[in-house]
This record gives sequence, C-alpha cells and structure tokens, in this order.
Amino acid sequence: IERNIKKAAGEGSADNYERITYEGYGPNGTAIIVKTLTDNKNRTASNVRNAFTKGAGNVGTPGCVSFMFDEKGQIIIDKEECDMDSDDLMMLAEDFNEEEDSYEVLTSPEDFSDVRLKLEEEGIAMASAEVTMIPQTYVDLTKEEDIKNIQKTLDLLDEDDDVQDVYHNWNEPEEDEE
Repeated sequence: IERNIKKAAGEGSADNYERITYEGYGPNGTAIIVKTLTDNKNRTASNVRNAFTKGAGNVGTPGCVSFMFDEKGQIIIDKEECDMDSDDLMMLAEDFNEEEDSYEVLTSPEDFSDVRLKLEEEGIAMASAEVTMIPQTYVDLTKEEDIKNIQKTLDLLDEDDDVQDVYHNWNEPEEDEE
C-alpha cells in the first residue's frame, strides 16, 4: 500500500517518462506519425495500435512513413498583424509561402529558434510557431468510409493523454467546402 501511495504521489522512480514515436498507415495508404510521451509503454502501444485498428489502418515499423515527411520549423504570421515586408520575411526563411491571409515561414529545425527570435525582436506577432513534420505529398480521400475511418483514428489519438503530436498526409477538405 505504501509503495502505491508513493507511486501515486510521484515519489521514487515512478516518473520515468519515455518518448516513443509510432508510424503507420491509415485508409488508402495515408501516412500517420504519432509522437508520445509515456510512463507505460505497453498501455501507450496498445492505445495507439487500437486507434489505428479501429480506423482500418495499421501500425508499421519505425521508419515506414517518416521518410515521406520533412521536419521543419513552421511559423505562421497573420498578414494583418505583420508590418515587415514580405521580401524581408523571405530572406529569413529556408522556404516561404504566401497565402491569402497569412505568410508561412519554413526553416530547418536548427534555425527555427534564431528565426523566431528575430521575428520577436521585430515585434511581429506569430499565429503559430513550432517544429513540425510536413508531408512531402498529400493523399486525397474520396470514399466516405475512408474519411470516417481516418477521422476515427485521429480522434482516438487526440483523446489519448500520452499522445503529444500526430502528423499525417491526409489532404483534409476545407471546412467551407462541405
């Protein structure tokens, strides 16, 4: 009983958290990467496998889909909040995309902190700034069943407390098109 009380209180060696990345396939060959932080590998592996299975997908071996993604620093800047000229922004970026209402600044993971700091020093508000996995290609799902299945997988992963990040190459339809 005392050991369980100590474990619940976080004493002792109970807080050995481990980062584990799972990779797998969703419907129609969509690639999914799941990054977790867990104190119980068996529980997490079971939950992740369950999420893939319920969505008609399967967990693959490490490296089976990660080659289809590039790890990049991604900073999204709202055009209305930005006083900086787009050419100046472009000079900071490894890759730069101008959308209708925002700029996307892509950097290598190593340069991410420096670029973010430069933007902060310029007083530029960022809508989001993170190191993320960007798919090299996207998969369109046309069958209603495939869309329901990938949504089920993503929802189950989202509900899992051990799951930190989920990356996929499903080309999600824009909300206003539905």
